[in-house]
Amino acid sequence: MATGFATRLPEPLFDDPVSSVLEARDGSLLGARIASDGQWRFPGRDSVPGKYAAAVIAAEDQRFRWHPGVDPLALARAAWTNLRAGKVVGGGSTITMQVIRMSRGSRPRTYREKFVEAALALRLELGTDKDEVLALYAAHAPFGGNVVGLEAAAWRYFGRGPADLSWAEAAMLGILPNNPGAVHPGRSRAELLEKRDRLLGRLQETGTIDAEELELALLEPLPDAPQPLPQVAPHLLQTLAAGDGGAGRRYASTLDAALQRLVGDVASRQSRSLASMGIRHLAALVVDNRTFEVVAYVGNSRWAVGEGTGHAIDLIRGRTKRCVKREATYLSADRLPAIRGETRRKDVASWATIHGSGSRGQRGRRWRRGCGSRCAA
Repeated sequence: MATGFATRLPEPLFDDPVSSVLEARDGSLLGARIASDGQWRFPGRDSVPGKYAAAVIAAEDQRFRWHPGVDPLALARAAWTNLRAGKVVGGGSTITMQVIRMSRGSRPRTYREKFVEAALALRLELGTDKDEVLALYAAHAPFGGNVVGLEAAAWRYFGRGPADLSWAEAAMLGILPNNPGAVHPGRSRAELLEKRDRLLGRLQETGTIDAEELELALLEPLPDAPQPLPQVAPHLLQTLAAGDGGAGRRYASTLDAALQRLVGDVASRQSRSLASMGIRHLAALVVDNRTFEVVAYVGNSRWAVGEGTGHAIDLIRGRTKRCVKREATYLSADRLPAIRGETRRKDVASWATIHGSGSRGQRGRRWRRGCGSRCAA
């Protein structure tokens, strides 16, 4: 093993591009953008939810908590099985060795490479605890297609985060990385279901789940086609990602997830009603006037570019200084006796301006002062 200990682990261990991910104030997912290499690969987490941890350890490395990165018994059993079969049918790799293999990319599966993986796995565990190793595995394991990592897989296959997975869902994701190209929800479903149910049975045998939990888990169907990821605040995510030069990262925001969806729905409905007036863009910014935190951000009423409408344009990002000053004033309008809290401030052009009535030189002046704002009871 001297060769492995003489070889330093790369810093960082993984340098693959990651997705840009936007989260609400409660940590729920508001949106994500695919990584620059075309993979759905979320930035890693520091920990792994308990159900998935139990499932993947039972499926991949049952002595994970006890070995130093290499399991001699598993390697010996794999060597004997391969010898009897006359071909490679198992590798005996631990979760730690699989982390090393993923970090080294697509290298030939040779005995020499296996030796290097084992040596580097031992070195990795010298300075990394088991939970950190498991988190590395969960963040970089392949889950079929262009889905990499537990978090992206949970959202793509089940439409929820890893912490909210059921035992059946965690078990399915626990076995997917074993052979994601051949066995996944879009291919070999019968084999995938059999492997999932076998793993659930193993979890019941070890006392991880009880008989009732097993019975309920076995009733759950496999997911169908991958689901689209949430796109609740796409303009804000685009603005943040552009500010970082397109480099992926996780953005924690002050947005309230429920309010963000509500304001987005209202903006969409109002946009449709204003379309008859030729108004094709609508934005909304909601600020808590006690904390001055932005709690809802709708950069435009739709998220698409088509028919020349340009709804991918973030109107909030492009506001003028006059508009920002006027909007900041309105934030404290409830303190002024002449303006009630239910007062509405409109920010739309007149019908004549939209349809170009008047001379060409006058059109731009038909907008009211202060970016077209006025008070209406």
